[in-house]
Amino acid sequence: MGGVIAVLGRQGAGKGTQCAMLAERFDTVVHVSTGDMLRDAAALDTPLGRRAGAIMAAGELVPDDVMCDVVAERLAALEDSGATVLLDGFPRTPAQAEALAGMTASGGLRGAVLLEVCVAEVSERMLARGRGDDTAAGIARRLELYEAQTAPLVEWFADRGLLQTVDGTGEPAEVFDRLAAAIGGLVPLRLSR
Repeated sequence: MGGVIAVLGRQGAGKGTQCAMLAERFDTVVHVSTGDMLRDAAALDTPLGRRAGAIMAAGELVPDDVMCDVVAERLAALEDSGATVLLDGFPRTPAQAEALAGMTASGGLRGAVLLEVCVAEVSERMLARGRGDDTAAGIARRLELYEAQTAPLVEWFADRGLLQTVDGTGEPAEVFDRLAAAIGGLVPLRLSR
């Protein structure tokens, strides 16, 4: 593995969209979304997948130990690929960041990129996408939880000199260029042919 970069940012900041664009543009990049990983693990009906699926079906947050096991399983599968892994949705807490640092000792936790978009804009983006759970109250609650959980996480990466902040506002292509430059400063990127 060429290393792991955590992509952080509020819900609606465009992390998934931008990571998918990076993975498409650069053949050394793999986008790993924890939401997709959890759904995949549940669909594969492994013991870990069944446990995660039951927790999600109950509407609960997947606890750190289960999240860490799911991520470790996915990273192990990519270990010999030489790819740079963009982790979208993990870590969410300093405890998860510590676990990630431990599980990436060989490939290296290269850093974190914070895609910074103000609360008003991400709220507007989420309302516009029209998902069933994207009500004004639901969005406000998720953003409140994000702020409470992520401030210490951002500090964890900053304290270790592993944090870069990227302006996530503007046209998607402009954000892409800024994000690609930040990630390219952490790991070599090779354009897809």
